[in-house]
Amino acid sequence: MTLMKNWDVLADLKKKKFSTDEIVDVLLQNRGLKTKKEREEFLSPKKPGEVSLKDVGLTKDAVKKGVDRVKKALKQKEKVVVYGDYDADGICATAILWEALFGLGINAMPYIPERFSEGYGLNAESISNLKKENPELSLIITVDNGIVANEAVEKANELGINVLITDHHAKGKKLPKAHAVIHTTEIGGAGIAWVFAREVLSELGKKSSPAPSLELAAIGTIADQIPLLYANRSFVKYGLEDLAKTKRVGLNALFKEAAIEKEGINTYHVNFLIAPRLNAMGRMQHAIDSLRLLCTTDPKRASELANLLGETNKERQRVVEEVVLHAKSAANKDGEELSVIVVSDESYHEGVVGLAASKLVEEFYRPAIVFSKGKDVSKASARSISGFNIIEAIRKVEEMLLGAGGHPMAAGLSLETSKIGEFTEKINKVARPLLTEDVLTRTRKGDMEIEPDIVGDEFVEALKKFEPAGIGNPRPTFLTIGLDVVSARTVGKTGDHLKLRLAKPPVVFEAIAFNKGFLLKDIEEKGKVDVVYNVEENIWNGRRSIELRVKDLATN
Repeated sequence: MTLMKNWDVLADLKKKKFSTDEIVDVLLQNRGLKTKKEREEFLSPKKPGEVSLKDVGLTKDAVKKGVDRVKKALKQKEKVVVYGDYDADGICATAILWEALFGLGINAMPYIPERFSEGYGLNAESISNLKKENPELSLIITVDNGIVANEAVEKANELGINVLITDHHAKGKKLPKAHAVIHTTEIGGAGIAWVFAREVLSELGKKSSPAPSLELAAIGTIADQIPLLYANRSFVKYGLEDLAKTKRVGLNALFKEAAIEKEGINTYHVNFLIAPRLNAMGRMQHAIDSLRLLCTTDPKRASELANLLGETNKERQRVVEEVVLHAKSAANKDGEELSVIVVSDESYHEGVVGLAASKLVEEFYRPAIVFSKGKDVSKASARSISGFNIIEAIRKVEEMLLGAGGHPMAAGLSLETSKIGEFTEKINKVARPLLTEDVLTRTRKGDMEIEPDIVGDEFVEALKKFEPAGIGNPRPTFLTIGLDVVSARTVGKTGDHLKLRLAKPPVVFEAIAFNKGFLLKDIEEKGKVDVVYNVEENIWNGRRSIELRVKDLATN
């Protein structure tokens, strides 16, 4: 049994004995933090209020132009729409900016497009409808969208509506002719909304005005898989602290529905419990109910909405399972012929094709594009692997598309159904030379090899400085060779997991290896293991202990 052949230990160091400070130094280096300033800001992040526009890649001129336009709207009592998106980042961004504007007394209305009838982002038809319903509408502020909405902005201009764009997605060949474009790819949609709201409140608010909602910026940043370094680290670190003591009745109702103990909330809870529930509404019904949950002040309404989100998420899980089973079968038929997996079917629910694409990437470790096939027009979501920029590849064939946008790792697109076959050929022609054997080799990264006697209280305290962990800042992961198996048993209802006691005398550790129960017999026979693991601190009934969370192991 050798499970660890695809582990890449980042620090190839000759010695295995280190001080805690030396280990911290290696961990920082592995995260690309080289200068003294970068390391200091990582270990002691700035408060979000201290994060400058330059720190997040925003230009002062664009932000000032946006703030001045909001100031004018307040003075002239204009009708304003905050135009968001239906994913968790977009929903949180909408709530952040709308609450800030509404709190200033601006006549602002939040708006989330309906995925199935309106599609992603600002569009001309929706703007026309908003103007008909609100003839006095004169300013639209986008959050988490708009950077490629050239036609929509032209329509708004025709109707006498100014547009302020705040977005973090990749730019197109030309920028929309908006009143101001507040754009950076360094933070997420909720992060930009938070910074812009901060600047607006700084200029227009009173000293008593509450700061923008940092807990929502944290949720949006984590949910959108933004690397948790630099300013994003500030938003998430301090935002999670706010989340643990939030008074938002909607979030507290959601915590109750999802059985989350909010005092210990971390990136795991946001990624796997909170964000999926917020996203489920936009995928299956209408994301406006997720926005209502975040913004409501009525406990009874909050409870109803939290239950709705929970039930909708269960339905979303069921539908994803059906689509993934079918898509895997379709992908298997293609064998190794396609560098980029492209599958399509009339049965694929448009709201979950992105999740299905992610599952295909997980299964086959190749970029995947999944189309919800319509009679005339089909919509798709794409997901990629490290080292392959999916939106850049899609843009190389954009002459045949109706629309496209996204990030290097994820994108959305639409095209005429009759062109799916041609698109499959062209995208693979673009991708084939880029998807080399090295890029297509799945590797998992560990930080360094250590001896276990370093793992004590001082070590655990040092590792806490690396929280919150996530994309760009994975949990510190270590390799130790030749641990004795003192005891091993399966745990869980069906014996799926391993509970271990591992030792390198005189040190003995408790360890848990999830989904490794099938290795019990081999481990008992061999008696020694090499282990890749995270270090956990457990507190139970006031008793503190250290446990190894095993990521992988092999007998030797």
